[in-house]
Amino acid sequence: KTYRGFVRGGALLQGPAKERMRAINGELSLLGLKFEDNLLKETNAYRLEVTSPADLKGLPEGVIAAAAEEAGKPNTWVFTLKGPSIWPFLQYAENRDLRRQLLQAYAGRCSQGGETDNRATMARIAALRVEKANLLGFKTWADFQLDENMAKNPAGVYGLLNQLWPASLAKAKAEAADLQALLEKDLPGEKLQPWDWRYYSEKVKKARFDLDEEELKPYFSLDRVRDGAFQVASKLFGITFTEVKGVPVYHDEVKAFEVKDVSGRHLGLFYVDYHPRPGKRGGAWMSNYRDQWRTPKGQDIRPVIVNVGNFSRPTAGTPALLTVDEVETLFHELGHGLHGLLSQCRYRPTSGTATPIDFVELPSQIMENWALEPEVLKSYARHHKTGAPMPEALIAKIQKAGTFNQGFATTEFLAAALLDMDWHTLTDTKPVDPDAFEAASLKKMGLIPEILPRYRTPYFAHSAGGYSAGYYSYIWSAVLDTDAFAAFKEKGDLFHPATGKAFREHVLSKGGSDEAMILYKRFRGAEPKVEPLLKKRGLM
Repeated sequence: KTYRGFVRGGALLQGPAKERMRAINGELSLLGLKFEDNLLKETNAYRLEVTSPADLKGLPEGVIAAAAEEAGKPNTWVFTLKGPSIWPFLQYAENRDLRRQLLQAYAGRCSQGGETDNRATMARIAALRVEKANLLGFKTWADFQLDENMAKNPAGVYGLLNQLWPASLAKAKAEAADLQALLEKDLPGEKLQPWDWRYYSEKVKKARFDLDEEELKPYFSLDRVRDGAFQVASKLFGITFTEVKGVPVYHDEVKAFEVKDVSGRHLGLFYVDYHPRPGKRGGAWMSNYRDQWRTPKGQDIRPVIVNVGNFSRPTAGTPALLTVDEVETLFHELGHGLHGLLSQCRYRPTSGTATPIDFVELPSQIMENWALEPEVLKSYARHHKTGAPMPEALIAKIQKAGTFNQGFATTEFLAAALLDMDWHTLTDTKPVDPDAFEAASLKKMGLIPEILPRYRTPYFAHSAGGYSAGYYSYIWSAVLDTDAFAAFKEKGDLFHPATGKAFREHVLSKGGSDEAMILYKRFRGAEPKVEPLLKKRGLM
């Protein structure tokens, strides 16, 4: 792998080609940093200031309290473009015009002209990537990026995405019709808009399943969810998590845990950093401060791993309470953490998460499958005030609503994945018009106007950065994770010991030390099937 990286990096190029490659790499590095910096600036800068209590109608108390804290002055509430602020507002706020303002600000980031406009930057990045790929003997950047991935080439990616798109879009259109009917009752003659979707889907969910997100949150306090995720990992893989004090941390909100085998053998240190703060970028991710590897003398160097999130903060008298999406995100990032912590590789370049991009999401996404299983919910979902377990009736509602809004969720994701692939199957080394290119891409796929792609070009950090031609990997890995989780279901035991041991041995411990499909087949005994994913999302 090290040699392949040496070759793919252009080290064998000579003369003018080598000099041009150096120049391209340098410019791409600077452009990538600029793109991220612009996105951070614009996301942090926007503030929707509300001064009338009437404009808060429909919002849960916790959301209002967080907005008051953000404002920092009496009789004022501030909403931002960060996840814990914008998504609850779009889900619950009755003021349609304020929903419009907030979503349009989010969707318009880095595309309003001036020094933080990312459109020309993205077009330049894409053009440079074509040139770099050509220097290395590839037709497009996607061909270069996918050469070592499970998908192998753009046709492999488009083949999967186009297999899922028709069913997803059809379901999204049916969902849109339901929401339009509800909107028509409130605002006769008005057409459903993107800023209406989350608001009216919440109403449909409440009417159809009698399920209110706010009814669930009291059972999802952050510490309990974290401990529940630790419990799942412990039962599956035979490990323990123990909080440790006195180790260096980069912020006083960061906590550290020592991870050990049940035998007591040290496996690594695991840090968690879960709340937003000024200067911290949005989203959630796993990073490694130290990789696992073995020295030439055989010493096993154990890793130091961190999970970072931007979950809702605690407010006065109330702990941090998570949404269902945040619960799944916490389980997801722990999966990445386990991939690093349980690594048993000889070389650093192949240890932990150093795998093809369309395989690396398998360990994270499979963990999400346990998060809302009734057996698991009963173990950790307890009311933050009374300690009472989540009622059986509420758990049943969660299961019944499992495929709700999956047309929207899958379609907005696939739209972004297809847009990313379209950018990186360009063959022209001259920058294209980014607005015209995006519009043509979305028109070609037939995305309905009521849904925005999860990421548009000017703020598509995955596409501009390390996930270029790789955003599809989440859905590719979703095929893997649902098929892998089915292995436990087939045994009739969510924590089947032999299956958990096999997943640890053949997937989590191996990193990128062998071909991804070979590792998967060693665990599962066969290549993955797409049907479990389609069934899980209600698309078949």
